[in-house]
Amino acid sequence: MSLLLNLPKISFIGLSLLALSGCNSTVKNPTQSTQIQAREPVIAIALGGGGAKGFAHIGVLKVLESHGIKPKIVTGTSAGSFVGSIYASGKSPYQLQQIALQLKESDIRDLTLNRQGVVLGQKLQDYVNRQVGNKPIEQFSIRFAAVATRLDNGKRADFIKGNTGQAVRASCSIPNVFVPTTIGKTKYVDGGLVSPIPVQTAKNMGADIVIAVDISARPAGNKPMSMWGLLDQTINIMGQQSINTELNAATVVIQPKVGHLGTLDLKASNEAILEGEKAAQLKIKSIDTAIANFKKSPAAFKPAPTARF
Repeated sequence: MSLLLNLPKISFIGLSLLALSGCNSTVKNPTQSTQIQAREPVIAIALGGGGAKGFAHIGVLKVLESHGIKPKIVTGTSAGSFVGSIYASGKSPYQLQQIALQLKESDIRDLTLNRQGVVLGQKLQDYVNRQVGNKPIEQFSIRFAAVATRLDNGKRADFIKGNTGQAVRASCSIPNVFVPTTIGKTKYVDGGLVSPIPVQTAKNMGADIVIAVDISARPAGNKPMSMWGLLDQTINIMGQQSINTELNAATVVIQPKVGHLGTLDLKASNEAILEGEKAAQLKIKSIDTAIANFKKSPAAFKPAPTARF
C-alpha cells in the first residue's frame, strides 16, 4: 500500500532526473565545444642588397605597415641589412625615411690605404650602432638576421645576435672595396656573394610566408670603369647565380624599379623610397591572398615552425 502511494513521487523524481540528465548532455555536447582556431602566419621580409638602391626597402615597409602587414622576422643582405637592422630595432618606416633623407656619404665612408680594400667600414659600423641605440641584435623588437659570407670557406653566415653594427658591416663588406670585417678569428665579406636576397635564412628562422624584396640590377657592359663604376658593376654581378633560387623560394616577390639608380647615389634616396612604395602597392593583393590561403591550410592549425638556429 505504501509503495503504491509513493509511485507518483518516484515517477516525478525519475522524470526530474531524466530532464536534468538531458540538460547536462546538452552542456557537455562535444560538437558544441570550442573549435581550434587557425593561427596567424609568421611573416618574414627578406631585404636584398644593392647599395643606395636599398632605400627602396623603406618604401616597401611603409606600404606594408599601412595595410596592417608587419613582419615578425626581418632578414637582410648588405643594404638590406642596413635598413633591416634599424627597422627591426624599433624604428618606424617614417623614422627610417628621415634617416635616409639626412644620410650623407661622409657619415659612413672612411677611405683607407689597404691592400684588401679602400673602405674600412668602421664608420658604417658606428653609424648603425647609433641608430639602433647600441642594442645588440638579440634585444630587437623584431627578430633579425644580417647575412654575410665567411671568407675562409665561402659559406653563408647568419648573424642573429651580437654587435649590430659589426654584423651589418660584415654583411656590407663588398670584396676589394671594403676591408673584410673580422669577428673573432673569422673574416667576413658581403652576403650578396652567397645569399643576395636572404629568403632561406628567413625560412630557417621559422617563417611561414616570406616577402622577398629584390633591388638587384643585372650587370651592364656600359658601366664606366671608374672606382665607383667598378663598385656598381661588382654589386650587380654578385650573387647572380643564386638570386633566382632565393626568389623561387619566396611566397611573394617585390621588385622596385631602381636599376637605373647608382650604388652610391644617396641623393636619390627619395626616388628609391617612392619606387619601393609603388612596387609594394602592386603586391598587396598577392600578400593578402597568401595570408588567406595559409589560414585555410593544415599548417595554420599546427604550432608555428621552430627556428633552426
